[in-house]
Amino acid sequence: MKKKIFYPLFFFPLLFIVSCNKDGNYPGGTISPYISIYDVRDLYKGDDVTLTKENMFGSAKITGVVVSDHSGKNLPAGLLVLQDRRRLSELRGISVNIGADAANYVPGDSVIVNVEGATLKRVDGILQISGATGSAVTKVSSNNPIPVNRVPSSAVLANPDKYESTLIVIVKAGFNPSAAPGDVLAGDKKINDGFGDLNLHTETTATFANNPAPFLANFYGIVFSKQAADKSLTPNLRMRTTDDLVVLSSTINVTPIIITGFISDVAGADGNYEYIQLMATRDIDFSVTPFSVVVTNNANASVPTGFPANGWATGSMRTYKMNLSSGTASKGTFFYVGGTGKLINGASSTNISSLNWIRSFNYTTTDGDGFGTKTGGLFANSGNASGLAVFTGTTVTATSIPIDVLFVSTGGSLYTTTPTAQGYHIGNTDWYDVKNPITLEDQPFYRAGSNTLNMSYTTADLGYFYKLGGEYNIALGRWMKARTQTNVLLTKTSAITEIEGTGATVLR
Repeated sequence: MKKKIFYPLFFFPLLFIVSCNKDGNYPGGTISPYISIYDVRDLYKGDDVTLTKENMFGSAKITGVVVSDHSGKNLPAGLLVLQDRRRLSELRGISVNIGADAANYVPGDSVIVNVEGATLKRVDGILQISGATGSAVTKVSSNNPIPVNRVPSSAVLANPDKYESTLIVIVKAGFNPSAAPGDVLAGDKKINDGFGDLNLHTETTATFANNPAPFLANFYGIVFSKQAADKSLTPNLRMRTTDDLVVLSSTINVTPIIITGFISDVAGADGNYEYIQLMATRDIDFSVTPFSVVVTNNANASVPTGFPANGWATGSMRTYKMNLSSGTASKGTFFYVGGTGKLINGASSTNISSLNWIRSFNYTTTDGDGFGTKTGGLFANSGNASGLAVFTGTTVTATSIPIDVLFVSTGGSLYTTTPTAQGYHIGNTDWYDVKNPITLEDQPFYRAGSNTLNMSYTTADLGYFYKLGGEYNIALGRWMKARTQTNVLLTKTSAITEIEGTGATVLR
């Protein structure tokens, strides 16, 4: 099959003849007729701007790839929306008001627009070029690929102008408040992807306005803005057609236990002093409903070496399992698993035995429950990867899927596809996805596909507690605010409030 190579006009640089005179100028140089969208947007300082060759640095036209599609009847009428990366490889978009002719163009069309004499201004909050007509637009080619631009809602909310008139996708988002049975897309609704609440606008006349509101989905769309009296911008996302909604799930699955923090390297010797902080999202009697926690240590000295053929069940010095089969934890409370030391930061530090310890034992003298060799340290302190996972029940095999899982760092033999896929299984969490949320391809292991998020490794032997602050909604079974890493440097006299207080994970 022959390959077709298309060189879009918006990649052409400014052209200059390379000979110069004694003053350093380039006589006979030709300025590109095309100005980047980035530079056009930068001309707007709050007042209308008439676009001329003088203020466009000698250029008169813009060029880009169309992202608007008016067939779904959900975009502002008359706006041709295009984007480019001609300036500093920064993606920027602009809306050009050409009236009814805007509907003649579809996503993937490469176009040139003569904007000389038109006006750059905000109309209904949207920065747009007005005064151009359909005759100002020339289509160069069709079916040009538009790279997927995954953006967290927090980035759009923080800088609406940067993303305005560009095509983005908000991934793994649900409605906040949750959609009730019978709810449809029409209207203004907040969607939450774990990073913030972004307004999704659907016209009542849109072809998909009465489609059911999903529980969890990817939302593709173009960012537009509303402008307040103080000139501040509020972004909203508009899907173009029904194809911009990719439903991921229609069911609610609440994770019964979530990882909220741990200390992997106390001040001084680690043996018997490392511990993990967890939270119950429902009342749990572990004698009735047991769980297990597994820690993986991928330091270079940990055996067996190589990729973990048996995943979390590899055992020996690579993985260590602790069964949780007695005790209780109330909904919304912290509980702990770790060494029998029960001190906040190693030897001679604050006693925290009063906390709810569901499992503690001396792992320096005792092998793990089912697998794992006694060790002086559960976690790697070399900069190589460590991880911890929670499983339903006490049987963990190479194919077991954790209900929650997190990793620190990336070093060591973690994942391979040769000769077969081997690695540490992940579950669907705020950090990881069993299926790629964009391509929907399987990616069941840490470091596979998009599963590359990890916590940063802290300086050794100082006593950092990894506090994982987030907001988990038990009604939705979703993280409404994804967990973030806060490194709390403990002392020998630190109080319990330093690991359970401000900044810790909360339930909603």
